[in-house]
This record gives sequence, C-alpha cells and structure tokens, in this order.
Amino acid sequence: MRFKKDQFIVEPHAKVNLHRISPKFNQEVDKDALKELTKKNLARIRELQEDLYAEGKQSLLVVFQAMDGGGKDGSIETLGKAINPQGCHVASFKKPTEIELKHDFLWRVHPHAPAKGMISIFNRSHYEDVLVARVRKLAPEKTIKQRYDRINDFEAQLADNGTRILKFFLHISKEEQLERFHDRLEDPKKHWKISKYDYEERQLWDDYQRAYATAMSKCSTEEAPWFVIPANSKTLRDAVISQIVVDTLESMKIQAPQPSVDIAVIRKQYAAEAAKLKH
Repeated sequence: MRFKKDQFIVEPHAKVNLHRISPKFNQEVDKDALKELTKKNLARIRELQEDLYAEGKQSLLVVFQAMDGGGKDGSIETLGKAINPQGCHVASFKKPTEIELKHDFLWRVHPHAPAKGMISIFNRSHYEDVLVARVRKLAPEKTIKQRYDRINDFEAQLADNGTRILKFFLHISKEEQLERFHDRLEDPKKHWKISKYDYEERQLWDDYQRAYATAMSKCSTEEAPWFVIPANSKTLRDAVISQIVVDTLESMKIQAPQPSVDIAVIRKQYAAEAAKLKH
C-alpha cells in the first residue's frame, strides 16, 4: 500500500470547497495495512532525519491546522516517534500575547522556523491570523487580505533559504468532532483538553470552513503546498501524513557529509586498541 501526495494536495490557485471534500477516505483500506505502512514510514523518516541533521544544509517545516479535536496533537505525537528530539522543534501558537500584538503578525512565528538541518513542527501557525482573526473579526477585512500575500512572501523566503514546507489541514466532520469532544468528557486523562470555547466555536463551523478554504486557495504554492487530509480515521491520517513526509524528505536528495577523518587510519587505530584489550 502506498499513497501519493497528489491525492491530497491543493494545487496552486485551485479554489477549495471543503463541503465537497469528504473527511472520509473514498476507498476501502485495511486498518492493519495502514498501521504497517505508518510503521514503515516512521522508520524511514528516522533514517532521513539523521541524514538531514548531519548534512546541515536543508530543513523541513511541517504545519498542522485543524478544527478543535481535529487531531493535531495526535499527528505530532505520531511523527515524534520517528524524530530525534535534538533535531526537531515543536512550536504551539495560541492566542497572541500583549507583546506579540504590538508587532506584525509574523513576528512571533519567524524565530520558530527551522534552522538548517532541523525539522520544525507547528501546532497551529501563522494561519491563525487569517482564520480566527477573520471569523472573529479581530482585524479589518483589508488587513486580512494583505496577510495572505505576507504569508506567501514569508514562506517563499523560507523556501529560498532551503526549507521545504508541508502544510496539513486535518479534515474532520462536524459529527466526528462532537464524538471526540464526548471522548474527552468520558476520559479524565483528557479533561485538560476541554475548553469553555469548544461548543461556542462549533456554532461558527461553516465560517471556519470557509476561512480555511480561502486560506488554502490563496496560500497553496509550489514552495509551500497545502494538503487536505481525510482525518475522521486517525489510522488513515497517520499513514497518509507519514507517507507524504517520507516522499518529501526523499525528494530533497539529502547527502550525508563525507567523513572529516581518514577512515582507514581510524580502522587501524581501532584494530590496535582492540588487540590490546585481548591481551
């Protein structure tokens, strides 16, 4: 089993209508096969990340956006199983602080962009400023429209600096969200995830769907594509995302650096030390 990113990608300038995209995958897939694919992909990501870190010339930014309960935390946790923490940075973008609000909207984001050799994962992102800000009317419409261009410029700048960018929208149904909210109520270990705004935001579901669709339509580019992931199934979600990450890392043609020492000399030194220990 293998998924191709073209199945889920938002082509540049394509008009997105999330009401026409099913949060369920449109073909039968075996759950055990999906788990096996994810396991295989994670092992490959582990290898590729080690090379990325060693090469130190490129980087990867992975952005997760979704409605509440959409699976951002779970997706990040799955990827985290494959990534050495010293080569990865996870940033979570919540309500802007007073200091952040005194700067341009990208000011708080740029420091979290990945350095060369690193992977950065965004749990929510700079897109909050054209999502929540648009739905909640926290900024004038003219300002929101300008932000799409600023986002494209920002991501193009990262790409010019050697950063590959993957942006995942985890697409769940309104019914699935309610079921996940119920799971949080029934599991005391998940009570911390419950927010007083959960059901209030649900009333704005259609507004958020339109805001997401507009953001993806305006900001899916060759350098920084958006992917709409059918996320009602967590097993399918993890398999698809991990496959896209593998394909992207492999396409980067990462080259581990050549050794800085003469390996033949080091082999002789090792053999000499090993011989001493035997006597």
